[in-house]
Amino acid sequence: GILPQQRLAQNMLSLLSHATAANVPIVTFDGATGTTFKFIETNDPVMGGQSLGTWTLDTDAKVGILDGLVKDVPSLRAPGFIKASADGSFPDLSSLSSGSLELVVKSSTPEYAGFHVTVVSGATSPAYACSGGGSIPFSRGCYKAPFSVPAGDDFTTISIPFSLFSDKWNPANGQQTTTCAEDPDVCITAAKLAAIQRVELWGEGVDGAVHLEVKSLTAIASAIKTNHALIGARPPAELDMCNGAVQENLKYNISSRVTPTVPVPVNADESLATAVCCDIRAQPFAEPRFTYLAPDIDLFGKLKSDEVTIFYDSVCGLPLFQAPVGRSFESFLEDTTEHGWPSFRPEEIFADNIITNKTSTYVTSKCGTHLGSFLPDEQGDRWCIDLVCVAGNAVSPTLKAA
Repeated sequence: GILPQQRLAQNMLSLLSHATAANVPIVTFDGATGTTFKFIETNDPVMGGQSLGTWTLDTDAKVGILDGLVKDVPSLRAPGFIKASADGSFPDLSSLSSGSLELVVKSSTPEYAGFHVTVVSGATSPAYACSGGGSIPFSRGCYKAPFSVPAGDDFTTISIPFSLFSDKWNPANGQQTTTCAEDPDVCITAAKLAAIQRVELWGEGVDGAVHLEVKSLTAIASAIKTNHALIGARPPAELDMCNGAVQENLKYNISSRVTPTVPVPVNADESLATAVCCDIRAQPFAEPRFTYLAPDIDLFGKLKSDEVTIFYDSVCGLPLFQAPVGRSFESFLEDTTEHGWPSFRPEEIFADNIITNKTSTYVTSKCGTHLGSFLPDEQGDRWCIDLVCVAGNAVSPTLKAA
């Protein structure tokens, strides 16, 4: 039989083996074999581009440093980028596809909202793929995700689930045009993680000074990481219209929309709901048209056609709209389909809980949550509403019965 000491030794070896498998270093700056790569800095190559950056290696501190300034490209009237890229033979991460990319970083420019990281695999040319983001032929394979760095003098750990990467993004600002939650075709799969070609760190799409110190990039098995979590952060206080954070368990799978896909720079750690409903910088804009039709959201497939559905504030849980009222379910569907966003009529609003500014057209709840726009049409008054802002849960039985 196995002696107790032998069994204990076996158990310890098993635990050590599991820990090793769950933690695979990808890039370090300590000279270690297999994780040390040469990074090359690149500035926006567009004619007239004025962004300028440097990449340096601090051998004493064992960190890589991306430093510079992102400025508008005059001919485009839009910000450029700086980035540092490393090509090489990277570890096989296929067993960690349900996990996360973990960055140990710090920054003296934590307010900068244009930090991105890319992992390249399956690209015909990594450099070409990372210039097109899937928007031009043969430019797939450059998987990008945003991140932000909290203020502070100490290094911190940022965890980005691999499910938040996409190889379809706007080359003008780095923002994803299709998320992994919306279309599995853009996700970085286990097969892709088995053969990584390149790793990149970016400052892009937002004017401003960039300073990022990087100690390591590591793949971890669990995508659940709460230390300075990437998702769910609120906008800066002076830009936050909401009276609280967006609820964590929004209906219709809205909480899966963790990327702020709006056409203006916002903090990369905001979810789509946070950006659209709370960040004043995005107030003139809406969620992507036909969000409610995404296969994993399928709003009308989840509603009961023979019942009236109440839609609650995604922040404070107030009842805001109820539909269909005074018309059929099919009419509610047709109205929404015609415009691309859930559309409500006068009989369907909770008037005491909604503020409609007919001059600016902005619609907000009395909690301060931005909801959408007031856009009358030939049928009369119409509230054109972002689903991400009315996918909340009632906060109490009293409110639910209101």
